[in-house]
Amino acid sequence: GVRDVLFLYEENRCSMTYMYEYPEYLKIKLPKKTARRYPAYELYLYGEGNYAEENKNLLLKGIPVLFLPGNAGSYKQVRSLGSIALRKAEDVDFKYHFNFFSVNFNEELVALYGGSLQRQTKFVHECVKVILKLYRGREFAPTSVAIVGHSMGGLVARALLTLKNFKPELINLLITQATPHVAPVMPLDKYLTDFYTAVNNHWILKAQDLRNLTTLSVAGGFRDYQVRSGLAFLPRLSQHDSALSVVSSAVPRAWASTDHLSIVWCKELILATIRAFFDLIDENTRQITEDPKKRMSVLNHHFVRHPAKLFEENPEVFTELTGTFTRITVKASKWTYSVYNDSDGKYFTFPLASHRKSYSHVYCENSMLDTSSWIYGCMNSNSSMCLEATDLSWRAELLPTTKVSIDYPSLSHIVIEVPLAAGNKYTLACEFFNEDSRTVQLPVTHLFSLGLSSSKILLNSTGLLYNVQLQHFNQIYQAFKIYIESHCQSLKERKPSVYRLHIPWSHEDSIIVAKVPSFTEISAKLHIAQPQNDSRVPELNIYSSSDCQYEVSNTNLFYSYYPYILVFQIVRFHAGTLPVYIVSNILLTYGGQLSTLISTGQCSDFSLELVRTAKPYKVEPLISIVVFLQGFNWFREIWESLSLPEVDAAVLTSRDAWFPLVSLILFLFGTGIAYWSGVFFSTCLKLFSSLWSALIRPTVLQKDKLITPRRLCGVVSLALVSWTTCGAFAVIIIYLQYFLCVYLTFAVCFQDSDCSKETSRNSSTPTVKNQSSMDSTSKATQSLSNSTIAEAVNSLKLHVTILNLFTWIVLLNLPSLIYWLKNLRYNVRLDPDPCRSTAIILVCILEILMNSSTSEVKSSKLLKIAAKVPLPLSVAMLAFGRMHLYKVPHFVTFSLLLHVLCCIV
Repeated sequence: GVRDVLFLYEENRCSMTYMYEYPEYLKIKLPKKTARRYPAYELYLYGEGNYAEENKNLLLKGIPVLFLPGNAGSYKQVRSLGSIALRKAEDVDFKYHFNFFSVNFNEELVALYGGSLQRQTKFVHECVKVILKLYRGREFAPTSVAIVGHSMGGLVARALLTLKNFKPELINLLITQATPHVAPVMPLDKYLTDFYTAVNNHWILKAQDLRNLTTLSVAGGFRDYQVRSGLAFLPRLSQHDSALSVVSSAVPRAWASTDHLSIVWCKELILATIRAFFDLIDENTRQITEDPKKRMSVLNHHFVRHPAKLFEENPEVFTELTGTFTRITVKASKWTYSVYNDSDGKYFTFPLASHRKSYSHVYCENSMLDTSSWIYGCMNSNSSMCLEATDLSWRAELLPTTKVSIDYPSLSHIVIEVPLAAGNKYTLACEFFNEDSRTVQLPVTHLFSLGLSSSKILLNSTGLLYNVQLQHFNQIYQAFKIYIESHCQSLKERKPSVYRLHIPWSHEDSIIVAKVPSFTEISAKLHIAQPQNDSRVPELNIYSSSDCQYEVSNTNLFYSYYPYILVFQIVRFHAGTLPVYIVSNILLTYGGQLSTLISTGQCSDFSLELVRTAKPYKVEPLISIVVFLQGFNWFREIWESLSLPEVDAAVLTSRDAWFPLVSLILFLFGTGIAYWSGVFFSTCLKLFSSLWSALIRPTVLQKDKLITPRRLCGVVSLALVSWTTCGAFAVIIIYLQYFLCVYLTFAVCFQDSDCSKETSRNSSTPTVKNQSSMDSTSKATQSLSNSTIAEAVNSLKLHVTILNLFTWIVLLNLPSLIYWLKNLRYNVRLDPDPCRSTAIILVCILEILMNSSTSEVKSSKLLKIAAKVPLPLSVAMLAFGRMHLYKVPHFVTFSLLLHVLCCIV
């Protein structure tokens, strides 16, 4: 599953963008108060060559666009947009041009640490005000700024609207690239999830106030394994008339999936963006238009459906068909015409009256991909008098190798224009057809078919278009492959076939161009599930070559299909929740070890106890029951009255991101990962301990007090470190200290157990002299030594499990440590710190546990409670931690706190 997500996707079809002159970044001087408040952040103006020289005095006359980089992103990523916009401005002799600004966020890891998101948002607000001040007093001075945000930069741009003193009219256009709008990819701290909640709630509650802001979200498709496209769709705004969400594979003239970084330099996508920018300009104000309807029309033109014509705000409805063109009437139901160096223009007229009874639609295609009009409709009964017609070219659609029009309007004639062809070679074709005869249904395999079901259809007709409806293909857990094999009667050269997987409820189509004849494989997967109130069916549109046969099937073998439908989709949608399931398994194992300590007086091995204790039926049914009951109002009212948070599974279900058996499979994945990580951990300890024992003679096992002045000093010191610097830093220090303690204990036990085995081996076959000389003192000493080793081994097994738990706490807190280290030159103290309070508690707990043993625990009155608590904690962790990973350390800390109390009470 991981291999498929990371490597098995379409090839990179993006072209690289290049600069024709050396890129320069002019640092904009910020007000002293702003620079002092945000020392790590900067604002730059992009330029090249002469343009950069002219702008050094900041006498700007263009249209301001602000670029916001994302997680660990660089301000220099603006160069692709800035360079292509500069070339485009040169084409229009700088009648219009854009000034691209970029913010330097010091490449902060805001996708992993949310504490700086609010600070970044406030800094962007200051930048917007500084940018607009640069144009003050200029002719055609702008009153707003357009923003392009990559990754988390797009979320920061949306967060501007949540600031109390921010004026919404300061931005009128927002374009986001691969931005996870719905939820964070890894919810590692509370500040991150709270930031998302505040932004999304504001956009939902204040939707009416945002109508003057036009928002476009572009997702990367399946190549982007860092941010899946389902997260990049603007939440609950698909029906909003000022917001648009698309996947790059569906963008006209791009038709390519992009990875998380290439989306900022993909030439095809950047060209579409810059063309849209120039079409958005109002000629009167020489700024981006203030008309929201025009902005949406432009974005739909360039990012949804391109008619192969240059954008016009109000295209002419009627066109005069005049000139000396030859008029030819075509009465056949199928027509093809090849153009090559035609000396005169032609009008091919198709009377519709004779076809209305037999056919429902007319389909026309044109392989000349210019932007001129080519298909018209008129109402005259006499074809020779069709002098004024409606331009149907605006209803056409651009595809990679052709432009097509599917229509049967209430007109009398359809006219195809063939202009003078000076060296151009292209083909036109039209056919009349019944929609029912060209629509076939292909049942797709479902979750419980185990890949054993298959479907196959054969398209024998000589038609130019087929629609294959994919029945019951509406859930995200469905993933299968469609195979299309084309056969042709002759070997003559033909135009390529175009296959489009069309998803009607979202703009996530994917297009493949295939030679004829050929064998093509199409991966069918959804980014978002079908809405409940939508009954439309996904389709596979086949724009075919004439005289060719097409065989479409979704036959899959068990070994290739069943793991693919489950594992691939689970990894793609829910890999971020695996730490919760792993820790839950380890916590159940920890509780099982405490239970065996009560019943047998011995602590069981981690791997054996994991197999015995970590069972999904202990945790999953209760969560499923709660999710089911939350569907009833009475239960939801009781739940809310107790101030309990909503179960994560219910939230995921409402987003259509949860599907049958996923939690069970994730739990089993967690069991497997916990098991093998435990085996690896123990093996490493044994290996290093044996090497340590061979090099250095370990000291004898000594029992120290749980609380000593030295340990108290250590606790106070680390608590001060946590409070004055970074909580994760204190956690790392105590972790290394605990690891060293367990490691040395392991080395001593390893050495002493070997000595004990050697002694018992020698004493098992004693000589008569030795047997007579052995006294009661030596027996007592050996018995004491063996019991001490046994006690140490029992304690060590428990310590290894605690260390396993603590390792995952360290991993979940690691991002804030990395962020702190990267910004250490600006501030010694991490503020806000998501794990400061947890770190202080953990330092106190581990300092005590470090020298604890099972002897104190076994005699405790609280041991039975401590052994039973891990099970409800595991249930709570799975219920509330899947979308809030930062809660996982809290559950583990509570369990370890009970362990400390067992050592004391």
